[in-house]
Amino acid sequence: MKHGGHDPLIEIVGVTKDYRALRPLRVQRLALHEGESIALLGFDAAMAEVLVNLITGAQLPDEGEVRVFGRPTTAITAVDDWVTELDRFGLISTRAVLIDQFTAEQNLALPLTLEIDPLPQAVRTDVGQLATEVGLSTEELAVQTAALTPTAQLRLRVGRALALRPRVVLAEHPNALLPREESSRFASDLARITRQRGVAALVMTADPSFARAAASRVLELQPATGALLEKRFGLSRWFS
Repeated sequence: MKHGGHDPLIEIVGVTKDYRALRPLRVQRLALHEGESIALLGFDAAMAEVLVNLITGAQLPDEGEVRVFGRPTTAITAVDDWVTELDRFGLISTRAVLIDQFTAEQNLALPLTLEIDPLPQAVRTDVGQLATEVGLSTEELAVQTAALTPTAQLRLRVGRALALRPRVVLAEHPNALLPREESSRFASDLARITRQRGVAALVMTADPSFARAAASRVLELQPATGALLEKRFGLSRWFS
């Protein structure tokens, strides 16, 4: 994919981060551009969390540089500045807390307002549009979040991630808790949503089939060196 002279939204160069695993996280180079979607293979759950923390500036690398929106994360020193940067990211992760006692509609509204009982009509309209976009039904919106299926909870997390119109979506193993028969449909929906919004996406998963359906490029980490290599699927994709 060509990007002309546009700088990447995320650029990671020569990064090493020790997180007390068997070996440190190493990434030689990763660049994510406006509107691009990349799936990453080879990042387990713990490593994916570290990578997201490095990208959002919650952690700093031991070596190398992480640049987001044109500047290194080491330059983000003020708390208010960091919070502003965070709003440019939409995080799809079980680390993003949902309140079990709230309905799906109330949870989906929380990024937009703290007035959730009752919801202002304008917010209710926005929430309804978000729900339609991510595939949550009217019936599911009225259900307490703890009673939703894993698939509906995941779609709720996607809606929460998109609510503030981020420039980049970061997804940590979003399909990990999905039944296999629902994984493919969700991957296609995620690809459609990010494409229609024109938002860049970085999706970490252990499933090559999910990766292929969710993103336009699939890169596989070589953990010993940190190289990210294009995943080649070959003719087997037509017979899987």
